[in-house]
Amino acid sequence: MPDMERWPTTRLLSTAARLVEISWNEKLKSIGLTHAGVIAMQVLAVKGPITQAALAEVARVKAQTMGTTLARLELHGHVTRHRSDSDRRSHVVTLTEAGIAALSEAVKLEQDVLAPVAVDTARLRDELRIVVRGLIGVPAEEPSEEPNS
Repeated sequence: MPDMERWPTTRLLSTAARLVEISWNEKLKSIGLTHAGVIAMQVLAVKGPITQAALAEVARVKAQTMGTTLARLELHGHVTRHRSDSDRRSHVVTLTEAGIAALSEAVKLEQDVLAPVAVDTARLRDELRIVVRGLIGVPAEEPSEEPNS
């Protein structure tokens, strides 16, 4: 076991993130999803149909990366893409009924990832939101009462 007492916070955070993502991806495989796909689907669930470029921007990934993610989601029937009526160069992405069902299952699987770890997940989520907001320059909000968003 490595001596994590000496690790900087950034190393602890990035290591934890990688381990969580690996574990979650293993669970998501059973329903044909990846962590990146779930992020895209969560954005679509909140925003509704949007262009592929806007989706990439909101998810904070490159357009090419989003294209690869969407191709996989489309192959599994989780999203559809069609040319925009207002700009024929753009594709509008829509979450399908199958995608909504898969996203619901993915949320359940996410809870399983941290289940074996003795951590207050609500408090951890609040702290992580503070970190993310601070690093992207968004003012901090009060801790959330919501269980899993």
